[in-house]
Amino acid sequence: MNPAPGTGDAGTGLPVALLRRIATSRPAPVAGERCEMCGEPIADQHQHVVDLESHAMMCTCRPCYLLFTDSAAHLRYRAVPDRYLSFPDFELGPGQWDELEIPVGLAFFFRSSKLDRTVAFYPGPAGATESELPLEAWGAVLARNPALGMAVPDTEALLIRGPGPDRAQADCHLVPVDACYELVGQLRRLWRGFDGGQEAREQLAAFFDRVRSRSKPVREANRNTQAGGPP
Repeated sequence: MNPAPGTGDAGTGLPVALLRRIATSRPAPVAGERCEMCGEPIADQHQHVVDLESHAMMCTCRPCYLLFTDSAAHLRYRAVPDRYLSFPDFELGPGQWDELEIPVGLAFFFRSSKLDRTVAFYPGPAGATESELPLEAWGAVLARNPALGMAVPDTEALLIRGPGPDRAQADCHLVPVDACYELVGQLRRLWRGFDGGQEAREQLAAFFDRVRSRSKPVREANRNTQAGGPP
């Protein structure tokens, strides 16, 4: 006996028209990234806020990002700025890099407002690894380079390459902290052996080329700020 029109088939008891309506009304799968605060779609190139408790980065849309740009507000999150500076007069005395106890030739440093001290991370096969930063050794670096103190806590980092075979002097830039985590993620995928290997070194060189192209010498940035121009 054939089922009556509109009563469904295979014993489901659901009208065929209803099944069709359910199938066509299902939401489309989410494509691309979304703001981790409000859920709105965001472009591949987007801004971040940092969780001051965990130091975790959160991908955000522009409106959510702007909610956390006031550095004086007592909030859990802070917007990561987009400032790049170079320190042409940066000095690292003989043996100072070794005194920082960083096992590789690169590290980034930022002040954690939660811990009320500077923390240091270096790249490796496991990603960003925190170093037990000797406070006296870091204090000596700051005393030699007082301009480093302009980095904003939690959101800006000092990215330093120690002296190496291809450079006699250390290299230091002030960069957004999310750029450091991005670099560490890139190096993690390429890391081979103890020192990272050739691919990691090439990736690091390309990254520093981009940083140098975006960085303003700190003296020039200070003059612009004093003259009322953009920082």
